[in-house]
Amino acid sequence: MNVQIDGEWHQFPEGTRVIEACRQVGKFIPHYCYHPKLSSPGNCRMCLIEMGMPPRPDKDGNVPKDSDGRPVIGWIPRPQISCAQDVAEGMGIRTDSPMVQECRQGVMEFLLINHPLDCPICDQAGECRLQEFSVEYGNAGSRFLEHKVKKPKNVELGPRITLDDERCILCSRCIRFMKEVAHDDVLGFVDRGSYSTLTCHPERELDSNYSLNTVDICPVGALTSNDFRFKMRVWFLKETKSFCTSCATGCNTVVGSRENTVYRQTPRENNAVNENWMCDYGRLNFHYLHSDERILAPVAPGLNDEEMPPDWLTAIGKAASDLKGLAAGEIALIASGRLTNEELYLASRLAASLAISLTDIVPHLDAGDDILLSADRNPNTAGAKLLGLTSEPGARLQEIKDGVTSGRIKGLIVLHEDATQAGLTEEALKQLSALVVIGLLPNATTRAATALLPGAGFAEKRGSMINRDGRLQRLNAAVQPPGQARDDWEILRDLIQAVSGANGLYLVEDVFKQMAASVPALAGLTLSRIGDLGVQLDLPES
Repeated sequence: MNVQIDGEWHQFPEGTRVIEACRQVGKFIPHYCYHPKLSSPGNCRMCLIEMGMPPRPDKDGNVPKDSDGRPVIGWIPRPQISCAQDVAEGMGIRTDSPMVQECRQGVMEFLLINHPLDCPICDQAGECRLQEFSVEYGNAGSRFLEHKVKKPKNVELGPRITLDDERCILCSRCIRFMKEVAHDDVLGFVDRGSYSTLTCHPERELDSNYSLNTVDICPVGALTSNDFRFKMRVWFLKETKSFCTSCATGCNTVVGSRENTVYRQTPRENNAVNENWMCDYGRLNFHYLHSDERILAPVAPGLNDEEMPPDWLTAIGKAASDLKGLAAGEIALIASGRLTNEELYLASRLAASLAISLTDIVPHLDAGDDILLSADRNPNTAGAKLLGLTSEPGARLQEIKDGVTSGRIKGLIVLHEDATQAGLTEEALKQLSALVVIGLLPNATTRAATALLPGAGFAEKRGSMINRDGRLQRLNAAVQPPGQARDDWEILRDLIQAVSGANGLYLVEDVFKQMAASVPALAGLTLSRIGDLGVQLDLPES
């Protein structure tokens, strides 16, 4: 379609919405109700533009043309909405004419008539479209002299959502999201005119596993997250691009942190993975990073001193000594599908250094859905398969359990798992000559460890994982590990060096480079080439 935008002609595919066509050529049109992933109700009227079309041909089939030979556009005398209108051949659009400016000012004035003046205490301040557009497109002052309409405040719509209805501008984004994406048509408007309010269906509440997406898409501060509410001003947050590690989907995220504390995790657009959404389960699954029970220093029973606990060199030396004292075939390794590819690769190298043939990862399965949540709660099962730690998660755990119980296996390396979930008992673990554990939080396995090494959580390290669809994605560190905890790849590198004497690696990029050289599916890639949106891999058939 040939379309004129602010005097310049452009071409767009048929079916392109006018608001998207303007965005593609750098002409931003303010809007509230429109969202590119939802239907267009056209009810906020903020996206009004001036539009025109070529006149109809006369009886001889002639159309008036300008000096460039294009049809002369006949401008419609009233404004048109751009969010629910597709481009058409010969269409003309004016995005900033005097009529458009006047319309925007009028819409802003109406939206602000009953809006409360509570920006200083509003959680949305700093990322509020109403606040931004009122400055850019609104009037400098208000002409409204009457009392504002009062609406319900601090309404608990569900276990994770609080509504301040005075701030709602009736854009209906939340209603459409719950109906069209979450498939839970629970929200709607009641009453009329200035008294319209957002509410849940009678005897229902907003308890969907995707409810917090309504907070993300709310253009004002009407819907707020109970978890993040009044915790931190958004302009103080450092934003780090990453992805969710709570299941095998790997939804792209932005981790908001300040002073080494993660305050929130929000979805980041990636149309190949999660579009603009993520589930509440994954979004809120980061608080364990700041648990009071985090393991903060190496522990080596027999070497520990309450006044001077073992340093890393001593703890690594103790772990290596315990493992080297065992014969080939007497050690097994239980890795985790929560580890990065780089950590899994080094785990396989550690296994090779100790002649370990018995390796596996612990499966974590739960109910999934047809939207984003995967039944596989391990984010990197595909990576563990690709790097040879398992053929099928859990396939060899029974063999490991039988070996430990019978005494054939005298040493066990456990990486970010609780071996009791693999069927082993705490008593059986205590009988091992060597139990080397890397972990975050105490459990039955860490209590029995002969060497306990504190590792890093997903937001505390860099690396890569492969999601359920074979997409290679990159983790970025948002915060530093607490206490003396270290990045897991560094711990594994030091263990390999202590066991075999091999030269160490100094950067996680070097680990990826070495891994890519030995794994055909990763050939030619580097950690930086993965990019923010990931790379689709051609994985071998399982």
